Amino acid sequence: MAERPEPGLRRAIGLPHAVAMVVGTIIGASIFVQPSEITGRVPSSTGVFLVWGVAGVLTLFGSLVCAELASRLPRTGGVYVFLKESFGGAAGFLWGWAMYWTMHSGIIAAIATVFARYAGTFVPLGDAGMRAVAIGVILVLSGVNYVGVRQGATLQALFTAGKLLAVLLIIVVGFALGPRAEIAAAAAPAADITFTNFALALVAGLFAFGGWHMVTYTADETMDAQRTLPRALIAGTLLVTVCYIALNAVYLHVLPLPTVAASTRIAADAADAVLGGGGAAFMSGLVMFSTFGALSGIILAGPRVYYAMAKDGLAFAWLGAVHPRHRTPHVAIALQAVWSCVLAGTGTYRALFTRVIYTEWIFFGLMAIGLMMLRRRPGPEPAYRIRLYPWVPLIFAVAAFGIVANQIVAEPRESALGLSFVLVGLPVYYLWTRTRGRRSPA
Repeated sequence: MAERPEPGLRRAIGLPHAVAMVVGTIIGASIFVQPSEITGRVPSSTGVFLVWGVAGVLTLFGSLVCAELASRLPRTGGVYVFLKESFGGAAGFLWGWAMYWTMHSGIIAAIATVFARYAGTFVPLGDAGMRAVAIGVILVLSGVNYVGVRQGATLQALFTAGKLLAVLLIIVVGFALGPRAEIAAAAAPAADITFTNFALALVAGLFAFGGWHMVTYTADETMDAQRTLPRALIAGTLLVTVCYIALNAVYLHVLPLPTVAASTRIAADAADAVLGGGGAAFMSGLVMFSTFGALSGIILAGPRVYYAMAKDGLAFAWLGAVHPRHRTPHVAIALQAVWSCVLAGTGTYRALFTRVIYTEWIFFGLMAIGLMMLRRRPGPEPAYRIRLYPWVPLIFAVAAFGIVANQIVAEPRESALGLSFVLVGLPVYYLWTRTRGRRSPA
């Protein structure tokens, strides 16, 4: 009797869903709090817009690199596949290792915690209550994505549409009703803005753009991935950049620059200035809505990397299991949910995440170099090629390694701890491959 073929992933993500994933994953909670950190480091309106503009351009360059790589290698796993094909299994393994233990699971725990904190605006929650809400939202969205990629992608698209409408409302109402702040009087001379502070502000801006690459993880579930993924990356990044610059223009329009720099809840303060006392409640609801949508896309994306690693023999084979009815990597989704809940419930994600998140830029720089290496190798012509080659990947690689160097100089101890944690994956990789080599008949 013939064995039944193993079920594969279902192709259910079209261009609208892919664009929604890019936009919805990027726009989380950061844009509603991060402008204060940037304004504090570059205290002038010109400096603020320059930081957001440069961050948008660098994110676009990274998206263009990912777009060509996704067109060349349209396989589930995205960045993991790009690094593995360019530099070998160790580089891909380290990306997946850092993703699971810190970077990706830490992002999930952090965003779920932000959701829970803002939920406390409406329902009094103690520390235990907030952790329970954070765990609850992780489990709910993991359940949605467990049931099917179509359901997860549709939920992401709906929340992204609502999020964009809310952002548009803030921009229109802010300019129409908001008072004109005296920006010029509060601006600092350009000489007071040091290169170090500009670089640190840029890192904060790039953090707000985080997640642009995650759509590439779902290539095998994307229809016409070679064309859809590049279009989604470019369109989504440009749309987010326009939204971010417009939102910062609103903040500076309704509030004096020193207030923007000092605020820990900039969006709520701007809403209060325009709408009165009810503005904070409105913004709390918007942040909850926004973080819920971002979390949905991030939870959807991550398990595809662990699934791809299992298929390549770089993780336990059971992580590559596909649900026979839902056609999702259900075991990988469940495992990600468990560890993310542990991080959210214990609060340990804070130390891990803040120490390790900068290290993803090492991989981004390597990814750009990998593209230049792959261009020299024979292979099929991709559907998308970067026009300003090699300048786009070169500039992006230099910027990525510059961000890492600046972080190491600014916080050497924390940076060393974070990098050490990632590098622990190397002996694990070599032990894993040697063990598998002994067991394999080959």
